Amino acid sequence: MSAPMYSQYANEYAKAITDNVYNALLERPSMLAMLPELEEKTILDLGCGPGAYVEHFLSQGARVTASDISPEMVQIVQKRFGDEVTAYVADLSHGLPNEQDASYDLIVCPLTIHYIEDLTPLFTDARRVLKPGGSFFFSTHHPIVDFEVSPSGNYFSRELIVEEWDTIGHPVQVQFYRRSLTELFTAIAHAGLCVANLSEGCPAEAMKEVSPESYEHLSRNPNFLFVECKAIS
Repeated sequence: MSAPMYSQYANEYAKAITDNVYNALLERPSMLAMLPELEEKTILDLGCGPGAYVEHFLSQGARVTASDISPEMVQIVQKRFGDEVTAYVADLSHGLPNEQDASYDLIVCPLTIHYIEDLTPLFTDARRVLKPGGSFFFSTHHPIVDFEVSPSGNYFSRELIVEEWDTIGHPVQVQFYRRSLTELFTAIAHAGLCVANLSEGCPAEAMKEVSPESYEHLSRNPNFLFVECKAIS
């Protein structure tokens, strides 16, 4: 079941992330900077939300399939893009059972894996559905940042965190898992993947005008982690 912010408040969330600090001016530009040329690429957009990435991929001439655990988000994508994209509801904690082997050039999974307790099914299937030479890109909370809210104080424990976020203009409860870099990289390796590129992100210059304080903070402190994985030969 998706969180209220992505279901009950789906339309408010879709509007909020078009120009906000953390999604529009930090996460998306940092992720897009890692991606290769997209024209004619087949792309699987996992945790697609209201379709910010779908819009970009289509504008670059890619062929896109998108999924999200929230039916409301999938409905927004279907309404926005119609037959231009294949979109369906999926729980990534069960992997990618709807997808065929070696069918995508790129898999992009923005700010989603921290909602999944066990990464093994998703990471294993990501390797399976990638074409030879393809890449799996994901972004997630930076483990060092999440450790600041650890209830146990044990960095190496996987923990369910409950917070209130004001992304949509009023507090909404959100739950996610914090995990160590060791656990994350072990899951990557056990799935038969290796890290080909890693970034800790960079705020867009436009953030200086929108929120100078946020720009100063995020230029000096990590917030997200961006990873490109490839299949081990």
